[in-house]
Amino acid sequence: MYDKLDFIESKYHELSLKVSDPEVIANQSEFQKYLKDMSEMEPIVNKYKEYKKASDDLAGVKEMLNDGSLDEDMRDMVKAEYSELEDRVDTLGKELQVLLLPKDPNDDKNVLLEIRAGTGGDEAALFGGDLMRMYMRYAERRGWKTEMMELNDTGIGGIKEAIILIKGKGAYSRLKYESGVHRVQRVPETESSGRIHTSAATVAVLPEIDDVEVDLNPNDVRVDVYRSSGNGGQSVNTTDSAVRLTHMPTGIIVTCQDEKSQLKNKEKAFKVLRAKLYDMKLQEQNKEVAAERRSQVGTGDRSERIRTYNFPQGRVSDHRIGVTIYKLDYFLDGDIDEIIDGLITSDQAEKLRTI
Repeated sequence: MYDKLDFIESKYHELSLKVSDPEVIANQSEFQKYLKDMSEMEPIVNKYKEYKKASDDLAGVKEMLNDGSLDEDMRDMVKAEYSELEDRVDTLGKELQVLLLPKDPNDDKNVLLEIRAGTGGDEAALFGGDLMRMYMRYAERRGWKTEMMELNDTGIGGIKEAIILIKGKGAYSRLKYESGVHRVQRVPETESSGRIHTSAATVAVLPEIDDVEVDLNPNDVRVDVYRSSGNGGQSVNTTDSAVRLTHMPTGIIVTCQDEKSQLKNKEKAFKVLRAKLYDMKLQEQNKEVAAERRSQVGTGDRSERIRTYNFPQGRVSDHRIGVTIYKLDYFLDGDIDEIIDGLITSDQAEKLRTI
């Protein structure tokens, strides 16, 4: 590990000299690449500096303990300092191990978050609406921007399907753990007997993909345009602005009618299609990963029931890490970091065990 850390530190200093070179600065593409590389190395380099300083301090305190001239009170103070430094060195070492884990190349990308109502009829659609608002509030809390790509609502506060583009640094790194089946247990407003119903919605988190990352042949895509409509078939506009894309080789269908412009709807639809095609490849890779790892955390299995939202008890339970919190209202208002942090820690621990 330390050879790797020394190499990264040396490379970082080498790049820091390059970015001050006038010739490199004049070449903006090269300059930006070096800056990006440095920004990725910087957290590791800074943590390594902390680790080396703490290790040096620990060695110095150890020498003091070997000094036979220390009186009893001073020895007790030095022992306490030694214990604190020992814990700090251990903590920093573990943090360095995590920083050295292979990075998911998609972690810094924006996210296309897709929510679909599952079993449960209107109640499932209402729950889908709750999830959509939860993720939009979470994005707002983190200072991320959101853009509605497609929305098929029920007119009573629920959604059959919604696709939201979430733009922000590290969006995928935190939201990728949300893929899977979300289950809700509550008494519907229409239930006179007070019986608890169980329904579900499926969440898919896809990294936003650039054109160059997916081999998409335009000849493989059938483009249909039609007149967009609202609830009950009411016309939204009088032009054929809605777009439906059908990817013939895979059968993937994407529709978009959120914009009044056919061109904008087409652009949005192709963005979603590219993400879905990329996701198909990602899912195949994840199946291989899941076969090698005991934990399903982070593999994005769409069929896995990952979380239960129980309204009568006011609790949220994440089944992958066995964590239950009793603040459902806050959670649905976008305060979801406690569970996401737990998922990230669990995923990192699993990866460390396989190194």
